[in-house]
Amino acid sequence: MGTSVGVGYSLLKNPADAGRQAVQQALQQGGMEQPDFVFLFATIGYQQQLLLDAVCAATHNPALSGCTGEGIIVRGFASESNFGVCVMAIASDELRFTALVETELGLGFERAGERLAEQVRPLLSDQTFACLLFADGLVFDFDPFKEGFERALQLARPLPLFGGLSADNWTAGKTFQYHNGRVFSQSVSCVLLSGSGKVAWGVNHGCVPVGTQHTITRSKGNVICGIDGVPALDALEEYVENPRDQWNKITLNLCLGFRTPEYLKQEYGDFLIRYMMDKDDVEGCVTIQSDVAEGTELWIMRRDKELMYDGLQEIVRQVRARLGSNRPKLVLHFECMGRGKAVYQEQEKLHLLQYLQEEIGADIPWIGFYSYGEIGPVSEHNCIHNFTAIVMAVY
Repeated sequence: MGTSVGVGYSLLKNPADAGRQAVQQALQQGGMEQPDFVFLFATIGYQQQLLLDAVCAATHNPALSGCTGEGIIVRGFASESNFGVCVMAIASDELRFTALVETELGLGFERAGERLAEQVRPLLSDQTFACLLFADGLVFDFDPFKEGFERALQLARPLPLFGGLSADNWTAGKTFQYHNGRVFSQSVSCVLLSGSGKVAWGVNHGCVPVGTQHTITRSKGNVICGIDGVPALDALEEYVENPRDQWNKITLNLCLGFRTPEYLKQEYGDFLIRYMMDKDDVEGCVTIQSDVAEGTELWIMRRDKELMYDGLQEIVRQVRARLGSNRPKLVLHFECMGRGKAVYQEQEKLHLLQYLQEEIGADIPWIGFYSYGEIGPVSEHNCIHNFTAIVMAVY
């Protein structure tokens, strides 16, 4: 049989109708009646359980994983509305997609990583080649999670991690993760990829520093409370007026940059980018999605449209180099929500998407979402990224 893949989407507002329409398109495109596995990404306007129920019923309840995003991405089209859903249906006798979930993030992110690894470890084989994570983008702290996960797996080389952090419609209210027939929040939905397959990927951001170097003078975990001896929010006043009152404007246009470790520089560039996902008006702190130590140097960064376009070309180069002469069976695409309509006009955005898709390969099934953070390896080290695009091709 090999591998059959189909993708469908819907912009209908009724969750049951939208789920059925997306599935119908996916099954028709893939030429199948019942898939073995389904990826599902949707925006926040739907009643999520009703949407998931419709998708599960229409696909006859296969294993399923996914999450909410700020928008959805398919071949030749992307939508950042409150009502959008996309489905990838997969039937294969050569690839295996195993769905898992970790729901206890409240126990601590390191412990959550260990707990998920305890589920993954018995399923590992010499044919396991990647793992996908869809985590709650409003709370997730990647570094301790990764530390617990990789330590508990006890592998000689890290299992490559890919994925995106679930998003909403910029309200920072609530995001959702999907696992089989259930909807969760503050969780991690996981997919283990095994079989006679491999993965090729590309990672790139398009940000440049503005202003001068700064230093973190007070921090705890992923919370930055002091920059250059003053509260972090006060330090941002050099770049935007009244940061406490203009948080959406700040996070839309500015982010934090940290020196890239030497072992990552060859593939990634000079700066690791971090999104400021939350603030504390009283203490003046900002929260990012990875841990940072006092004394760390940082720069305030902004997006640059020309660099973003150049970055898409770099993603194509990276994916092609890893693919060689192989043709992908499917592509998963995780794009920062700050690289969509926040920056581009609709036609401009679609033109760049189509360029990326055509350069990697025409007619390849393609699905993704606009996220609150992106996960992908750099130089065999698993990393969290922000203001970044990640393209993952399974071949």
